Amino acid sequence: MTTMTEASVREFKMPDVGEGLTEAEILKWYVQPGDTVTDGQVVCEVETAKAAVELPIPYDGVVRELRFPEGTTVDVGQVIIAVDVAGDAPVAEIPVPAQEAPVQEEPKPEGRKPVLVGYGVAESSTKRRPRKSAPTSEPAAEGTYFAATVLQGIQGELNGHGAVKQRPLAKPPVRKLAKDLGVDLATITPSGPDGVITREDVHAAVAPPAPAPQPVQTPAAPAPAPVAAYDTARETRVPVKGVRKATAAAMVGSAFTAPHVTEFVTVDVTRTMKLVEELKQDKEFTGLRVNPLLLIAKALLVAIKRNPDINASWDEANQEIVLKHYVNLGIAAATPRGLIVPNIKDAHAKTLPQLAGSLGELVSTAREGKTSPAAMQGGTVTITNVGVFGVDTGTPILNPGESAILAVGAIKLQPWVHKGKVKPRQVTTLALSFDHRLVDGELGSKVLADVAAILEQPKRLITWA
Repeated sequence: MTTMTEASVREFKMPDVGEGLTEAEILKWYVQPGDTVTDGQVVCEVETAKAAVELPIPYDGVVRELRFPEGTTVDVGQVIIAVDVAGDAPVAEIPVPAQEAPVQEEPKPEGRKPVLVGYGVAESSTKRRPRKSAPTSEPAAEGTYFAATVLQGIQGELNGHGAVKQRPLAKPPVRKLAKDLGVDLATITPSGPDGVITREDVHAAVAPPAPAPQPVQTPAAPAPAPVAAYDTARETRVPVKGVRKATAAAMVGSAFTAPHVTEFVTVDVTRTMKLVEELKQDKEFTGLRVNPLLLIAKALLVAIKRNPDINASWDEANQEIVLKHYVNLGIAAATPRGLIVPNIKDAHAKTLPQLAGSLGELVSTAREGKTSPAAMQGGTVTITNVGVFGVDTGTPILNPGESAILAVGAIKLQPWVHKGKVKPRQVTTLALSFDHRLVDGELGSKVLADVAAILEQPKRLITWA
């Protein structure tokens, strides 16, 4: 005989792996029914509106059931996996017979007949409780009313076919009223308690009939729109969900909530590119990612230090501008699942080598699809590098809750006037979008000009930082 303890089954629910998330898509299961799992073991990978996340199981046991297949979007709080933690708690075992056992009939109590549920009534006679007459609005005119009412309920007149024709129930005054008005009581539908005809019923019978209600002419339901067909050989439709769906909603909300202003500046970054090559040879940067984005990020941090009011957010509910005394620097990253913007926490307090290490870790994690939801929360200012796609510039949309975003275009050799002569120089275009509710043109211009000045003369990193 095989036994199983149902009370030892633990059900693991889809957790809220981010701040206020309501659903997640199951990307991949790492276990199957029958597998043994241990506390802390990753059992599946899910994608939320913010990132892909691995979920560990919080107990030991054997997988009993996977409730949803891969590719299913599951609401937070729904059970996704059941695990049998055998022996986890002393519970009664439920036997599962190996073969069908004969059913033993229980002895039936005398005087009762077995029915589908419980037992039927005893064969002995039963007593019927007498029906109570409901109080009426009119007192009986004669002392024989009660007897007459009872007799009317149990007597009848035989019609030509031998059927019993019951007399309508009514008090003597009501009968007299009906007779005076020429109303046949048999034609009246009683409204009184226990089917008794009232004065109102008689008067209603002689009143002129109300005009029959005219049927309401409702407009015909519009024919269902034909399902748009498309050529599967020439079109591919991709469901919008997960990170891409959340990004789309956030960008639409930001574009139509914050009044965007974008300013541009083209700058000679030849000296910055030379500094990048020098830092690559510096022992202090061994093993670290050193590229133009590192120095652009540092330039923006210095510009924010010089113009701290740019690092703020708009509190619509309280009608306040919230000035941030820290910088969580967001870096927009394109991934196979869509655009994400993880941020470097407290980037303002990091040295250049520390900033290089954080940038390298951020990019690697994003490319592997392992960015955590926490890494994408709390950003204050963002950089998006559209130059890696060969684009000169753009007008970036603010990340929700932030006041500014800096777009960096492609760095190219271009003819440039340098020291009075036209020479080939490394040139790029910067674009700064900002929320005009809290950043005016002067402040936005100062920040963009400071970034450009540092990239043109990177030695300012030493004097301004």
